[in-house]
Amino acid sequence: MSTTIDPNALPRAIVMRYDRGEIEFPTGGAPVVKQYTYQGCGLNVFGKSADFLGDPRFQRAHARGWAAAGKKARFIDDNRWIMHGALWAAGQAARLDGDFVECGVDTGMMSVAICDWLDFNRLDRDFWLFDTYRGIPEAQMSATERTGVAAWHNSHSYEDCFATAQANFAPWARCRLVRGEVPDSLASFPPDRRVAYLSLDMNIVAPEVAALAFFWDRLVPGAVVLLDDYAWATHRDQKMALDAFAADKGAMILSLPTGQGLLIR
Repeated sequence: MSTTIDPNALPRAIVMRYDRGEIEFPTGGAPVVKQYTYQGCGLNVFGKSADFLGDPRFQRAHARGWAAAGKKARFIDDNRWIMHGALWAAGQAARLDGDFVECGVDTGMMSVAICDWLDFNRLDRDFWLFDTYRGIPEAQMSATERTGVAAWHNSHSYEDCFATAQANFAPWARCRLVRGEVPDSLASFPPDRRVAYLSLDMNIVAPEVAALAFFWDRLVPGAVVLLDDYAWATHRDQKMALDAFAADKGAMILSLPTGQGLLIR
């Protein structure tokens, strides 16, 4: 016995709503995105859960980080999914023994959010924050980088911000701001200390590879390395150099659609 379905009896379309998104499944047609769950950091996300966007703890940390960016926020796309990745990485690292390190801090948007997220004053560790606090050293740029996005950042979004960064991190007593060019400034890091979290966000190849090389043997097992620029097409040279470094160490970097790279020691 067979059953015949009258197509006229079927609904014209099934609409699925989830989180902040909406997809319409028309009868006999392809699904149509009516509303994206999230749009930002180069992503158009639909059909995925994004519960973190509504988490009050996340919202507070993001707002605090965004405020730390100050007037530079006008150059930043909706970066909540990027920050979600950074907060996850920091949370994983907080379970390990070892200090936190960021190379490429600027006014501190991402690390201020991390300090809020983790209530950093309760952690028995230091957060080392290395930067020139006045932009990207042109002497460290390759010929390609001098005409690329790094040069644009120097012209449009970077200025002396050390006093601003000091004020932003003042609530956390163990945040240690070190001003100078990486890798020379890394001499301030005590040789007997180990690292659970390492973030690299310096926008050019030379200091990022040098910093990763400096900290590699200082990373504890399971340490999280977050590479902010890694998967962005405008930072292709960084990706290739970091891939080569990781391969030499028998490791592999996970490329994330947010533009970040993730490496577990």
